[in-house]
Amino acid sequence: MRFSGPVLLIALALACPASAQNQIAFGGLKTDTTQPVEVTADSLSVNQSDGTATFTGNVLVIQGEMRLKAGAMAVVYTPGDKTRIERLTATGGVTLTTGVDAAESREAVYTIDSGTVVMTGDVLLTQGGNILSGQKLTVDLKSGTGSMDGRVKTVLTPGKK
Repeated sequence: MRFSGPVLLIALALACPASAQNQIAFGGLKTDTTQPVEVTADSLSVNQSDGTATFTGNVLVIQGEMRLKAGAMAVVYTPGDKTRIERLTATGGVTLTTGVDAAESREAVYTIDSGTVVMTGDVLLTQGGNILSGQKLTVDLKSGTGSMDGRVKTVLTPGKK
């Protein structure tokens, strides 16, 4: 099944010192949202009355270099316009990758109009040898910034010269 328009996209964090809340700069966060979105899953159920579609079992979403894997993904359409996606919610061991960078969490919600991705539950980001973990990662796809909350821990790996 293919969707047009934006889907869950993220570039992963550049590590920074740990604190209760870290402001994160995201690099290379320009994306071509006109690229086709491919969704593969074991099954799909659609509920016309509440405007949702749910993909379950080995869900894989691909758009350009971005890959999202999850146990399930709910698609909520805009009220009154069943052709426009309002938000996507991925659950069940979410793994998001772009290139060699990766983020893992229990759940990820992408709100289309605001351009915000919120990953929650044991969030782990890796970029190269750097690791950043916490309980909630919020990414503003429009500005290319993000923040990590919830007992944040950072492991920095110095670069080789």
